[in-house]
Amino acid sequence: MTGSPRRRTLATTALALLAALAPLTPSAAASPRAPATTAEAPDELDLTKSRAQWIDRSTLAWDLQGGAATHELVYSLDGRLAVRDGRLSGEGRRIRLLPAPGGLTDAQRKKYPHLKEYEAFTVDPRDREGIRRALTGQLVAVRQDADGKLLTATGVQTHGVLDDLYGATATKTTLGPRFHHGRTSLAVWAPTAQSAALELDGRRVPMRRDDASGVWSATGPGDWAGKPYRYVVKVWAPSVREVVTNKVTDPYSTALTADSGRSLAVDLSDPRLAPKGWDRLRKPRATPLRAAQIQELHIRDFSVEDHTARHPGQYLAFTDTASDGMKHLRELARAGTSYVHLLPAFDMSSVPERAAEQERPACDLRAAAPDSEEQQACVARSAAKDAYNWGYDPLHYTVPEGSYASDPEGPRRTVEFRRMVQGLNGAGLRTVMDVVYNHTVASGQDDRSVLDKIVPGYYHRLLADGTVASSTCCANTATENAMMGKLVVDSLVTWAKEYKVDGFRFDLMGHQPKANVLAVRAALDALTPDKDGVDGKKIILYGEGWNFGEVADDARFVQATQKNMAGTGIATFSDRARDAVRGGSPFDGDPGIQGFASGLYTDPNGSQANGTPAEQKARLLHYQDLLKVGLTGNLAAYTFTDSAGREVKGAQVDYNGAPAGYAAAPGDAVSYADAHDNESLYDALAFKLPRDTTPAERARMQVLAMATATLSQGPSLSQAGSDLLRSKSLDRNSFDSGDWFNAIHWSCRDGNGFGRGLPPAADNKDKWPFARPLLGSTTLTPGCRQITGTSAAYRDLVRLRAGEPDFSLKTAGQVQSRLSFPLSGTAAETPGVVTMVLGDLVVVFNATPDARTQRVAAVKGTPYHLHPVQAKGADAVVKAASYQRDTGTFEVPGRTVAVFERR
Repeated sequence: MTGSPRRRTLATTALALLAALAPLTPSAAASPRAPATTAEAPDELDLTKSRAQWIDRSTLAWDLQGGAATHELVYSLDGRLAVRDGRLSGEGRRIRLLPAPGGLTDAQRKKYPHLKEYEAFTVDPRDREGIRRALTGQLVAVRQDADGKLLTATGVQTHGVLDDLYGATATKTTLGPRFHHGRTSLAVWAPTAQSAALELDGRRVPMRRDDASGVWSATGPGDWAGKPYRYVVKVWAPSVREVVTNKVTDPYSTALTADSGRSLAVDLSDPRLAPKGWDRLRKPRATPLRAAQIQELHIRDFSVEDHTARHPGQYLAFTDTASDGMKHLRELARAGTSYVHLLPAFDMSSVPERAAEQERPACDLRAAAPDSEEQQACVARSAAKDAYNWGYDPLHYTVPEGSYASDPEGPRRTVEFRRMVQGLNGAGLRTVMDVVYNHTVASGQDDRSVLDKIVPGYYHRLLADGTVASSTCCANTATENAMMGKLVVDSLVTWAKEYKVDGFRFDLMGHQPKANVLAVRAALDALTPDKDGVDGKKIILYGEGWNFGEVADDARFVQATQKNMAGTGIATFSDRARDAVRGGSPFDGDPGIQGFASGLYTDPNGSQANGTPAEQKARLLHYQDLLKVGLTGNLAAYTFTDSAGREVKGAQVDYNGAPAGYAAAPGDAVSYADAHDNESLYDALAFKLPRDTTPAERARMQVLAMATATLSQGPSLSQAGSDLLRSKSLDRNSFDSGDWFNAIHWSCRDGNGFGRGLPPAADNKDKWPFARPLLGSTTLTPGCRQITGTSAAYRDLVRLRAGEPDFSLKTAGQVQSRLSFPLSGTAAETPGVVTMVLGDLVVVFNATPDARTQRVAAVKGTPYHLHPVQAKGADAVVKAASYQRDTGTFEVPGRTVAVFERR
């Protein structure tokens, strides 16, 4: 979901359509208890809402208007409280509330800034003994006047008081399956459960509750190991407003049966689950984050259409050393690529795990025309039950997805995930895992809900009325709550220790507290090779630091956003240079808006959305300033002369009202020109470059665009296959578009994916008028020469960056002293050209169609030559780049990036 901080609806996220498929909170109208609050009841007497918040054992916060009244909490263990005819009915016990003079304390306002204006009430000390019991039933906050008339009645949010009562002890407790001295133990945190049992071996085993932690546990013989189990918990469920008995899998599952039907009590340290050589696995040398070059890759995309793979679509495809895909990854690794970032590979809900139950498109997709509607319609008919999804729909966070395993039934997926890591490490690549702790696919009593069936109303972030927030596309998790935060940390430590994952990329990290992400960093740093088998300090972390939704602008906590994570060593994606390079934004109505690498002003495409020539020139020069900031690693304090001739810092360059520069050090920002979200780079350029641009010229612009990220300070990321001109047939949101639109084609003989029909209507129909003439044009279909040439030129750039330490400077001070833009803001600054001096290197990005000269007076008389990697490299055009020592003039062919070295 590598989109933009300006995103509000997240129309292009991986699960944007799942909201329609998965109701987040079942309507009370569907419940037998629905009549408990009549349709005529006013909002003040609506028990389907939860407007009061019990934030600690002593305090209730409530958004009331004040006035003389008495206040109480009423609870019922059978959940039969209701408002009828303006009165609260049903048997219930009462907890008296006393007004708190002055409202919430300063400490409480700091912890709950979004509640700072709420009225505060203190739980009467005489009633505090009943708090734990009250929390296991239905809770209603009531307000009455002096005559006993019911003025207000609402449900109660309880996550705060649960943390206060149980968090300190529960966060220190080991949950899930444990194995010790031949015994097997299972533990689940369920403080609001009225009862809990373990369903195993066809019987129910009683579980014991620890009152200090709220944890229920059971211990049995060693033969419990490997057996399927579920928890049976009796809880009050606000989503359906009744007491229910849920049979639910373990949030701390280490293994699962197929389609996540049961958890399996599996010991991940069991030698039988370790592939040969696992305990002696030798990893490639760790590359620090500031120098990381990352390939973003979906497991199924990698091999499903690779005819040379013996395990298409599976984890084991990464062990097929002779396949075209693995050969390509090894070539990238030899050039200097250091990490493969795998899209989510934990247990997801949207794919049937058994191959026999997966549907395939029931038509001949190859027979339809390249601009036809037929392919997408056929793919859409089977999409809900096919084998494809990006995987941003978590069910169990700490179990590998079963559909990528040769057998999803049991722990085979654990063995094969480990073999995948071995295969990548053997190819010279470390492994990053995309993790999605910011939401679950569903909540409430939905069949795909896990967390909310065990502790209803706790694990998900609730809005002011008690409904589940869904700004991320699905049911947002409340990682600010102690036990959800613990789950994040525990899960990531497991992936690091037990699966030897080398890094993690956080989806929508800005929806998590900065404190939680820093707690992850601390927990990983504590892992050592002697004690844990891994060096946690070498594990890299980065994520999407977008700022939006109910948590925006630190409304509930200090978020893990771009600006807040600066200086932490945990990087965030930077959209600044991405938009400048591509042009516009991923959400433009007209996809023809051009940018630096797509012909703005220098090669106009005729779209009126680009404005007049004068407007285009002005915007292009501003894009060049954004690109300059990006090349520094998005440093906030970096000082340079902008295109208008003003001395500015990176933070003073405008990016849609926000500072372009936000990083404190190289490595704080991830540079990229494309990722799985939005159109691939080739497709974006297809929309933006003039229609008559030849395949060879398109290939050159692809390399130039990729170079802006590859040659930036800090980590760079590229979508796998972009070096092969990868296309998804103009699909901007291919999360559920199947293999037809998503598969990577490693052999140029199979094309690049362009012209496979109009992209799926659900997310692309508004762009069909722009897409149809492009897909039907033969000038946009590259041949082997363009595909292989692009890949070879990109590898040269990767090799060049990896071999020159100045592209991975350690400090902001080093960047300031060694990197400059000598022509910026002068009469010599050329629209469409950026010239950068970096230590002994001069880099010229010429995005114009024609050769350009760049005279740098400061280097006059200094000897420069085209860098040996390019002079001996694959790109014949760049070899024509030249330098005149007597004038300090560099000449670079059109649509070319050239690197010169001082000798």
